[in-house]
Amino acid sequence: MTTTALADLLLWCLGINYGFLLLWFGAFVFAHDWMYRLHTRWFGLSVETFDAVHYAAMAAYKLGILMLNLVPLLALYLSR
Repeated sequence: MTTTALADLLLWCLGINYGFLLLWFGAFVFAHDWMYRLHTRWFGLSVETFDAVHYAAMAAYKLGILMLNLVPLLALYLSR
């Protein structure tokens, strides 16, 4: 795999992952009550705990995107 193909792949991965993160954030903001009711069927969570879990999970996912997609992509672009 050439560096150009790898850079293209990482760019697509970055876009898809950020799209998923934005979809998750949109669902969390606009369908919060529905998501909370859905999750409390399985887990006994307070609203504060539910919000904290989702906020922490979104932060961890964003960190994963940055470290696994954006940083290697920048390294490839800077090494050219």
